Amino acid sequence: MGTLLLQRLREMTSYLGGLALLLVQVVRNGVTPPYQLRLILREIDVMGVSSLTVANLAALFTGMVLVLQTSYYLGKFGAKSYVGPVVALSVFRELGPVLTALLVGGKVGSGITAELGSMKATEQIDALRVIGANYIKRLVVPKVAAALVVFPLLTVIADVLGILGGMFIALSELRIDSVLYLNSITQWVVLHDLMSGLSKTVVFGLIISLIACHNGLGATGGTEGLGRATTATVVTASISVIVSDFFLTKLFFLL
Repeated sequence: MGTLLLQRLREMTSYLGGLALLLVQVVRNGVTPPYQLRLILREIDVMGVSSLTVANLAALFTGMVLVLQTSYYLGKFGAKSYVGPVVALSVFRELGPVLTALLVGGKVGSGITAELGSMKATEQIDALRVIGANYIKRLVVPKVAAALVVFPLLTVIADVLGILGGMFIALSELRIDSVLYLNSITQWVVLHDLMSGLSKTVVFGLIISLIACHNGLGATGGTEGLGRATTATVVTASISVIVSDFFLTKLFFLL
């Protein structure tokens, strides 16, 4: 039992060390010219456009469900007029960033791992090394940079749709005037609430893209190994998002 625990601890330490080394390489290659703007824009298009439907639907119905749930309990205290701020704070600070990271991160992360793993299996990355090309700069940096842009943008759209979905239910089911709904949000929700959620998405994007690239570059064992690496990316990225969300929430409450 002790040997197994020691082995798991050694594997975890090695994995975290690999992620840290990859982060150092990404930062070093990302700040030195030439800059791969064309590749970054292509990755933004691939990540963002393909994930819009998933993120938008999740945010829309999350806002609608939140209004139904909160109005039921707030109604017992005669406080249905506060349903707007409760929903907005939930969406801005937690549900918008976390749901977007989990849904989009699983889709984007698995795609990155599959792409890089396939390139490694077909020796395309080795070919880049042979011709002297910097594969970190050409393959990894654009993906990480794109994730840092895409996740906050998708979260902003998700926040807006979550609020609008909640407003629709508040108007149609609860007969709460839309002007009252929006005014209550502007009175109780401050810029710090929105920015704390958006700041989380930058960290989530960095974590997910690094894990996906690391797993893709480290995939072994052919197609079977690539499948394991893709699954590991989804699981590891999801757990990392939830764990990091706790510590980031504690941090933002202290600021």
